Amino acid sequence: MVAALLPVGLLVAMFVGYNIGGSTTGPAFGPAVGAGAVSKSTAAALMSLFFFVGAWTIGRRVVDTLGSDLVSQPGVFTLTTSIGVLFFIGLALFVGNVFGVPASTSMTAVGAIAGLGVAKGALDWGVMGGIVVWWIVAPVIGFWVSLVIGRYFYSRLDGLVNIEDSDGPVVAVDRSGGGLPSVGVHEDSGRREVVGVGAVVAIGCLMAFRSGTSNIANAIAPLVGAGVLEMNLGIVLGGVAVAVGSFTIARRTLETMGSDITELPLTAAIVVASVSAALVVFLSFIGIPASFVVIATMSVVGLGWGRATRPITVSEAVSGETEETPPPSADALATDGDGGSALPAGEEDPADVPTPGELFDPATTARVVLMQNVVPLISTIGAFLTFRFVPFF
Repeated sequence: MVAALLPVGLLVAMFVGYNIGGSTTGPAFGPAVGAGAVSKSTAAALMSLFFFVGAWTIGRRVVDTLGSDLVSQPGVFTLTTSIGVLFFIGLALFVGNVFGVPASTSMTAVGAIAGLGVAKGALDWGVMGGIVVWWIVAPVIGFWVSLVIGRYFYSRLDGLVNIEDSDGPVVAVDRSGGGLPSVGVHEDSGRREVVGVGAVVAIGCLMAFRSGTSNIANAIAPLVGAGVLEMNLGIVLGGVAVAVGSFTIARRTLETMGSDITELPLTAAIVVASVSAALVVFLSFIGIPASFVVIATMSVVGLGWGRATRPITVSEAVSGETEETPPPSADALATDGDGGSALPAGEEDPADVPTPGELFDPATTARVVLMQNVVPLISTIGAFLTFRFVPFF
């Protein structure tokens, strides 16, 4: 029986890994791709590499402990129940990827395991409650921090960073030599732009590493916990499946996170990546399975919403008094030798202030938020009904 079902379990686990690659590449590298910092192929390559490093180093610890915290009876995980859990995780994530929405792998996986635990009467409600509270609080924090930055500080931050975007990706892969591809910097990119790109890409790599430390467990933990899959082999298979997903289906989620919700110039990409990564690292530090997909999405929404409002200073916001911004004078509109604006750093030409329709797409945001709640419900309800009422399990 085990010999017959094991290939099915491996295929389902790799299907989960494929969809993890599709759903987590967008939140990690969507800001960088949307800002034109790297291409989709480069983002997929970086995602594959750093995901595997995270899975191989720290991820094995999460694989060992995932089943013991949520499910109070470790014996509940058998080969058949593991296949069932993985099936609903993969199915739910696939639904999100088809709609181009990067659903949370952590919420989806925890939901499927919770469905199994409730059906078998083995769920630790205290642990589950603590996780859910942070899942609600963390995205709200990300949204409001990004909104405040976008509304009150973004223009000055952009003036300090002062990065002029060049045409095309700053970092590109050259395959013309016929041998191994080489990575280089676009000749039109300035040094400050390269530094900014390095920052946002480095944060994306950190988020990819963090994804590997936790999300590899979502693909292989049930099979490893059931004793039918060796740890190292499981990590390799999961890493390969994630890489395939990053290079294929992740292109849709990269577009959603990088341009459909809000347009992200490089400065904005740095803000989104920094806020999201900080919250993800904090949640990891306190032992919460981080839903960085939702956090990153709400950070993008908050920043876009904040930037779509009229920029005012902090003192004006506190006093409740604002001054009418006079039209820029001819001297103020004069350009420097490079053709750039002569406006003081951190101040925006009123004509350049984005409108809500330019930076914040409510229709796309509503679709993303809806699907990010529907996808975990699919895995949770599907797993509960199956393990509760299907005699085979």
